[in-house]
Amino acid sequence: MSTVSGPVPVTGAAGDATGTADAPASGGPGGAGGEATAGTAGGAAPAARAVSMARAADARRTAADAGRAAGAVRAWLRLLGSELGMIFRRPRNLAVLAVLAAVPVLLGLALRLFTGVDGGGGAGGGELAILGRVTGNALFLAFAALSVLVQFMLPVAVSVVAGDSVAGEAGAGTLRYLLVAPAGRARLLTVKYAGAVLFCLAAVSTAVLSALLTGLALFPVGPVTLLSGATVSFTDGLLRMGLVVLYVAAGMAALAAVSLAISTLTEVAIGAIAATVVLVVAAQVLRAIPQLAALQPYLLTHWWTGFDGVLRDPVAFGDMGRGLLVFAAYIVVAGSVAWARFTGRDVTC
Repeated sequence: MSTVSGPVPVTGAAGDATGTADAPASGGPGGAGGEATAGTAGGAAPAARAVSMARAADARRTAADAGRAAGAVRAWLRLLGSELGMIFRRPRNLAVLAVLAAVPVLLGLALRLFTGVDGGGGAGGGELAILGRVTGNALFLAFAALSVLVQFMLPVAVSVVAGDSVAGEAGAGTLRYLLVAPAGRARLLTVKYAGAVLFCLAAVSTAVLSALLTGLALFPVGPVTLLSGATVSFTDGLLRMGLVVLYVAAGMAALAAVSLAISTLTEVAIGAIAATVVLVVAAQVLRAIPQLAALQPYLLTHWWTGFDGVLRDPVAFGDMGRGLLVFAAYIVVAGSVAWARFTGRDVTC
């Protein structure tokens, strides 16, 4: 009995010891892990909330910035709409557009009455070659009309609008009221220039549309024989005419930048207009002097008639590309002068 009962307490003690040792071992780490997990979860929740709040704040700022940008664009477009309404409602500007539309009609009638329809070849190059081919195809009247108008009439039309854009407002006393509005001087200047550029495009398009309608009424319609001798379809000729419209409009936009810069220097609109016209005439005179041929590539007027490359197959973009670079240079320089003057101008009138 004693032998049997002896090992039992030992076994029970061992079991108790084992149980006692196991309980803390399993319970201790388990409790510590639970506390750590609870602490981590308790710390992660505020961090997640902070991240969510930061993201929400960023989203609100982004939405606010987008709203301000959209509002600025809408305000700029409203100013542009008001500027265009003022430009195209003025009787003087409408009269200028009417004159530009009448010149191709008179040119077409003169060529029809005094040269007849013979499909002439038009020897020579440049403007003379274009004029010589008018009676052979209606489309050439549009090219001829632009060749004539770009020398003087189109520059005068652009000068009337761009030269009056700032100086006219200053002379009338309305410029200071425009500057009181929260539009900003730089934004107002861009609106003025954009309005002048759109008028340039409208003026060139008016002349071309009038010439096309007159040509269709007076001269044959069909495949177009280009200056290089190749023949293209009438549709292809219209596409080439579209390139010419854009090119000439770009040249007039460069002149508009010059006229706008002059307009910021004075409060007399007629003075800005006259100064621009004088510059154009002076450049034309310099261009006509053979001894000053080295100066011609730097003259704005030298590149206005550089679109005859469109009437060759393939299209010769060399002169047109150089002309566009000159136009861009004039726009940058004149635009910088206009911005520097207008943004620092003391408007008291």
